[in-house]
Amino acid sequence: MEAQRLLHRFCSNSAIPPIQNPRKPLFCTFNPLMDRSKRWVSLRIHHYDVPQTVSCSNRRLECRNSVEKAGGFTGDEKDSESGIRRKNLAVFVSGGGSNFRSIHEACLRGSVHGDIAVLVTNKSGIQEFTIIKDTSYLEQEEGCGGAEYARAKGIPVILFPKTKDEPEAVSSNELVAALRGFEVDFILLAGYLKLIPVELIRAYPKSILNIHPSLLPAFGGKGYYGMKVHKAVIASGARYSGPTVHFVDEHYDTGRILAQRVVPVLADDAADELAARVLREEHHLYVEATSAICDERVVWREDGVPIIQSKENPNQYS
Repeated sequence: MEAQRLLHRFCSNSAIPPIQNPRKPLFCTFNPLMDRSKRWVSLRIHHYDVPQTVSCSNRRLECRNSVEKAGGFTGDEKDSESGIRRKNLAVFVSGGGSNFRSIHEACLRGSVHGDIAVLVTNKSGIQEFTIIKDTSYLEQEEGCGGAEYARAKGIPVILFPKTKDEPEAVSSNELVAALRGFEVDFILLAGYLKLIPVELIRAYPKSILNIHPSLLPAFGGKGYYGMKVHKAVIASGARYSGPTVHFVDEHYDTGRILAQRVVPVLADDAADELAARVLREEHHLYVEATSAICDERVVWREDGVPIIQSKENPNQYS
């Protein structure tokens, strides 16, 4: 009955799934405000009648529960060489979205066997920027440059969660429904600062990844994000740091670790210098982890630890 209900709800031939009104599909658009000097863009949710353009099938809404391979939904569009279907990705961002951009570029050049179907953000505007040394990364004090990038690339944007400040954003259940409609296989958190709701965790088991700018479990948890992490690393006297890609559970930074990369902490490091060093590795590591999960090369050991199968040598794991 649940599968039939989902099919009835999401297999209308609309470009984006109907959420609040089945006759008026959800569209996420940006409306620039009049004061352009503040570089502020607000995201609004609208509902419009549109021509029928997209269809879906029972097979694409089947849930695959596997203890061996990480994954969400399965479909029938497979690569002619590998036999593996391209995966649909949803990326969550709160700021500049440099990791989002790296993954999107990797998808375009073929390094990742997937496509970014939708971007989710909790911020609808853009204001101030901070340039981190030695990188082109722009860290935003407020607003979401990742959403601006997505809009420029034609990637749909959803505002979440619904708050007093963002009353037109979607609720947790509406978000799950929208991601189902986009046929999302995996969710990638790329600098998303909100706790993921349990509804999403349950809807996408072993299918949500996050990247954190320290070697977890050190310097993780609520309150450890952005420059705060790097300042804490330096203050602790740690000699090494680096990014961690991990699966997401109901808490901050406690999910199973999938991949890590080590960088040195230098004796005279400032926080922004360490941040730049870690960020360069983040861009490589997250692309590699995303490639592995899209290629179905992530397997789970009997003790519940995820490991990555080598692309060149299937008998090697890391």
